[in-house]
Amino acid sequence: QVQLVESGGGLVQNGGSLRLSCAASGRTISYYTMGWFRQAPGKEREFVAAIIGPWTGSRTYYATSVKGRFTISRDNAKNTVYLQLNSLKPEETAVYYCAAGNSNSYPTDFAFWGQGTQVTVSS
Repeated sequence: QVQLVESGGGLVQNGGSLRLSCAASGRTISYYTMGWFRQAPGKEREFVAAIIGPWTGSRTYYATSVKGRFTISRDNAKNTVYLQLNSLKPEETAVYYCAAGNSNSYPTDFAFWGQGTQVTVSS
């Protein structure tokens, strides 16, 4: 059973930064694609970023809206994935979810999800 536990959310001012963490158990994340998604109130969940395995150079993918401001990374020794959020905007207030794919490629089927962590950006 794969479990993903996010942490690091909170309240931040417009233009501020946060680092989200996703600790995985039940699976070695280095073998699989890992991703971050977010869901704002009244909106559908949307893709934010993904990172694929080290055998392909840990290639990363980003939504256009966050490219250059957000950075996804992984610490295989800690079995943890991170999402660094910089220059946050109020419209990026959302619940941020970590997800684990069923392959080492992108796009992939994200089969496992965490419970989410709230990020609130004040204006």
